[in-house]
Amino acid sequence: MKPDNKKEENEQISVVIGLSHILADTYTLYVKTQNYHWNVTGPNFQQLHMLFENQYKEMALAIDEIAERIRALGHKSPGSFKEFKELSSIEDDPDKLDSRQMISSLIKGNEIISRKAQEASLIARKYDDEVSSGLLTSRVSVHEKTAWMLSSLSE
Repeated sequence: MKPDNKKEENEQISVVIGLSHILADTYTLYVKTQNYHWNVTGPNFQQLHMLFENQYKEMALAIDEIAERIRALGHKSPGSFKEFKELSSIEDDPDKLDSRQMISSLIKGNEIISRKAQEASLIARKYDDEVSSGLLTSRVSVHEKTAWMLSSLSE
């Protein structure tokens, strides 16, 4: 869907930039969560192993949806590790974390995505892109709930 004029094109690019950052953050958190799923140990192993699996599977679906939205807007979706590293705000962790540190890292990552998705949703809404705004708002909801659930484990 190509914009009709330069102003609309600039507005669309602003939305695509926001979506691209959310895609990179989500992909980075997806990899981190899957890594934790594989490597968690300790007395809560089974609970965390399953929780992390459910979380990374949900993000896998979201990654596809976000990338396809970027394509539907007529732009190339970022898809390489290099692009994701440049666009993501989610930091890598040290090699060895215990389960409490994993949970803390995931809380932080989910809070980052929630905040950035909310900001990107406002931009999309400003430019009357209700589809992108709705997608981003749904990501806010998922990541807020995930951060809350993880926080409940650490109380």
